Amino acid sequence: MSRDLLIEIGCEDLPARYVMPLAEALRAGVVGGLAKRGVAAGAAQVFATPRRIAVLVAAVADEQATQSVDLTGPALNVALKDGNPTPAALGFAKKCGVEFAALGQKDGKLHYARTEPGKPTAELIPVIFEDTLKSMDELVPKRMRWGDGNETFVRPVSWLVCLLGEAVVPLARFGLHSGRLTYGHRFHAPGAISLSAPADYEAALKAAYVWAEVSSRKSEIKRQIEAEAAKLDGHARITEDLLDEVTALVEWPVVIAGRMEQRFMELPPEVIVATVETNQRYFTVFEDAARTRLKPVFITIANIESRDVSQIIEGNERVVRPRLSDAMFFWEQDKKQPFASYRSRLADATYQKELGTVDARVDRIQMIAQHIAGAIDADRDAVSGAASLCKNDLVAKMVFEFPELQGLMGGYYARASGASGVIAKAIGEHYLPTQQGTPIPSTREGQVLALADKLDALAGIFAIGQKPTASKDPYALRRAANGVLRICIEGELPLDVATLLSNALDSQPTGKKDAATLAELVEFVMERLRALLVGGSITTEMFEAVKATGCTQPLDSARRIEALKGFVTLPASTNLAAAHKRIRNILKQAGDVGIAIDAKLFESDAEHALFAAMNTLDLEGDYAAQLTQLATLREPVDAFFTAVMVNADDPAVRSNRLALLARLDKLCRSVADISLLPG
Repeated sequence: MSRDLLIEIGCEDLPARYVMPLAEALRAGVVGGLAKRGVAAGAAQVFATPRRIAVLVAAVADEQATQSVDLTGPALNVALKDGNPTPAALGFAKKCGVEFAALGQKDGKLHYARTEPGKPTAELIPVIFEDTLKSMDELVPKRMRWGDGNETFVRPVSWLVCLLGEAVVPLARFGLHSGRLTYGHRFHAPGAISLSAPADYEAALKAAYVWAEVSSRKSEIKRQIEAEAAKLDGHARITEDLLDEVTALVEWPVVIAGRMEQRFMELPPEVIVATVETNQRYFTVFEDAARTRLKPVFITIANIESRDVSQIIEGNERVVRPRLSDAMFFWEQDKKQPFASYRSRLADATYQKELGTVDARVDRIQMIAQHIAGAIDADRDAVSGAASLCKNDLVAKMVFEFPELQGLMGGYYARASGASGVIAKAIGEHYLPTQQGTPIPSTREGQVLALADKLDALAGIFAIGQKPTASKDPYALRRAANGVLRICIEGELPLDVATLLSNALDSQPTGKKDAATLAELVEFVMERLRALLVGGSITTEMFEAVKATGCTQPLDSARRIEALKGFVTLPASTNLAAAHKRIRNILKQAGDVGIAIDAKLFESDAEHALFAAMNTLDLEGDYAAQLTQLATLREPVDAFFTAVMVNADDPAVRSNRLALLARLDKLCRSVADISLLPG
């Protein structure tokens, strides 16, 4: 027999950030607790709103499976003395709940085994619930107490539901006893709802204006927003994070639109988005699908069907107006002085105690950027101009209020002060990419500036010995390294990270700037390259094969790995990899090997054939073509090892054969070290 199980914790409104983590912890705790105790169960469904978290587990067995007890005790030489049980043996018998005579022996130790019938599931659920609550407590660093009790939770708990089929399972927690009563929407249906069985839960709540299932509620909210945006002849900006947060804030979603005063449209759209989304959890609307031209409207999701929607709209507009007014004030105040004049204030802003001021850091970024610009033929004047202004917005009022707009506001202020579009865009994009999935800077000058910014951070923090640990990365150096790599690869910049980092390290005002620090830096960045590239059809072996060539150009490494993807699919690749492993071992044992090959010393047709095949290779083309040609050596290499003994008795013949293998080894490492591939 099996029955559905429903557990619901009803409480005061939960913080949005805890709704889903707590609901998932409830699901994991209950499902895991049943499994741990050998109780068969079906699929589990999570429900969560601001006022409740619940889990419904289908087809839960009425009792545990038969339980096997298998215990091993002390060794016999410890358990017995003169044929009598020692205290250790008697203690083991007590642990097993039997007399000593009931114990057996196994593998030279006391042993006890028995089977016992499973307990009713209803008796196990209170223990499972207690264990689950402990795991939930770990998610929330600060919990509340209420009333006269000492129990804690994220918010005061108002009711508990626990049904196994139609029966109430008694739970006693938070000064409450579980029952079958849940509660509907606070305003639309505030009364109690009696549940006859877990299967009634979702429908009963929906009838009481509570949309408890999270994914469908989220989809409905998105549908309503998009439909409302279409009515406004616009396109809503819907980020996953904001949609998740709003979903966790409402039980009964109702879309509402409001308006912003036209004068606020003078603000950069990013400022309005930051104000409306971050502070108010509203959704902005754009005129175009590309979301470049903002409309003076916003969309929000209410938690109630109001009889007078105009009152809610007016209230939302009244709340957002002063926020945008503040932003407008910052915008106008910041523009009252030339953007270049902000630079003087950077001398009073500390970047890092040992690395000096932000002003000094800008000088370093400018030097590093000039070096990079020269290497890739970028506009050095534009790069220098952008670098000199790139951190000025850090002391602007707008960025103080909205730190996430740093860089972006610098671009706007630079353009407002008369800087060229190239310089303004480079400044506005130099923090890119901010995370995985975000774009790299769109211009060469922006890419150069972004590289210089990130390289300076990497070199400086490593120089003062504060490199990231496994658990901490306070200066976001992993993100900086990923940014450097992505810019080089996606921007198709043929830059060598070892050279870039060496230049950046030399620019630092203090710290260890020796070869060991540089080696650490390069290895750190190359390990980020591994994390960036390995996955899917790109294996760790392929990455290691390219890394073994000593290549530290991200773009070149990516191209070599891309070529390897095709090579490893060729039938010849496995044989060639195995042969190359053999060649590497032979050369390692041989020690110093010459490079001169004398065809007159060949004693076998296989030697002539291999030598001729190697001489026909043209390894000047792209990497894929080179590897395709290399694959043609499979047959002559196999024939060579079949017919030829490398360690010939004649020293001259032996040296000649080793030189032939040395050249073959070099060919097999021209694109990647083939010996490191599976073979």
